Amino acid sequence: MSDWRVLRNADTGDVVLARAKWCASYWCHLKGLQFAPRLPHSQGLLFVTDRESVVQTAIHMFFMFFTIGVVWLDASGRVVDKKLAKPWRPYYAPASPARYYVEANPDILDRVNIGDRLQFHEASG
Repeated sequence: MSDWRVLRNADTGDVVLARAKWCASYWCHLKGLQFAPRLPHSQGLLFVTDRESVVQTAIHMFFMFFTIGVVWLDASGRVVDKKLAKPWRPYYAPASPARYYVEANPDILDRVNIGDRLQFHEASG
């Protein structure tokens, strides 16, 4: 199985993010995007937790050097919240419990709305 996914809007088929790294391990969660100098435009991280939760899907922006867009999804892939996250802020959490969250460039926030349902498909290459 590939470490990369394509995120699409389930209703329109539009690509929301062309390459999202599947991030389910402890180490991937720990590192995230910390210390990264930049993020390629069409890439991001898709974090996976074992259950829907506000606490498990909360993030910090310590050791981040650029602003990101964060999108939180419930277990069915429905967008429950989205926020612009700025460097060195201590806490961002979804308004409702989430099982997945995506960290990408801020323009991802223009491609999703709360209530949209996203699908993740294995990316080739």
